[in-house]
Amino acid sequence: MKIGIVLPHHEIGADPGAMKAFATGAEELGADHILIYDHVLGADRERPGGFQGPYDKDTEFHEPLTTFSYIAALTSKIELVTTVLILPQRQTALVAKQAAQLAILSNNRFRMGVGTGWNAIEYEALNEEFTTRGKRQTEQVELLRRLWSEDSFSFDGEYHKITLAGINPRPTEPIPIWFGGGAPALLDRCARLGDGWMPLTGPNDAAKAMLDTMKTKREAAGLSWEGFGIQAQAQAGGGTPERWSSHYNKWQDLGATHMAIATHNAGATSVDTHLKLFEDYKAVVSQD
Repeated sequence: MKIGIVLPHHEIGADPGAMKAFATGAEELGADHILIYDHVLGADRERPGGFQGPYDKDTEFHEPLTTFSYIAALTSKIELVTTVLILPQRQTALVAKQAAQLAILSNNRFRMGVGTGWNAIEYEALNEEFTTRGKRQTEQVELLRRLWSEDSFSFDGEYHKITLAGINPRPTEPIPIWFGGGAPALLDRCARLGDGWMPLTGPNDAAKAMLDTMKTKREAAGLSWEGFGIQAQAQAGGGTPERWSSHYNKWQDLGATHMAIATHNAGATSVDTHLKLFEDYKAVVSQD
């Protein structure tokens, strides 16, 4: 498996120097890819009705596409991966334009992981409909690929309309689209439309069943499983070399192609300690 790292979104803070040191340090240590999570807004827990989500307005999330544009200029090899961009709460043509620009500036090092999200508060603030997000994601993926590859076209879908227009410049290579999640409808979209899967579960029987489902659906659609990627994640927090190795091997047995270690919530207090956790993890699993 290719070994990468998750940006410690909150703990990295808002210091551009720390972001630079983390990105360049990860590349120097041999990280194959860097993942960035995505949330546009955080809720105030004192809002009417309260809020019980896992993060709130005090949790920092760095906007993935602009942050990766900065990191692209600082690095030359590391792959830049959204895990996952909450696609249906964004304007599709604008995402296509931004993603194309990032692919161009990074020399095609961008991989787009997409999801539907769970937080209706963000959808409300971004003026997008929460209840149709899955159906819109399907149409968005089709439209993104056409915007990235066609000079000018018309599109008249259920949620989008374009009349003889296109974006320019366009990426010189296809931007991979991987789907995150595990709901049955998502697995169907991922199997039919995705270049890879970003599971939310661990390497267990449920994950195997989901993979088997997608393999069957791809076979029925005449699509090859070869080249289909699986992006797993490991947690540094609470980990030991034995647990890291066992977790890694289980995902490898399931056919995972990528593994990224998340170092947030693991007691790291500086860029150096986050990178040291990655270095330790990489040393352990590279022996397997």
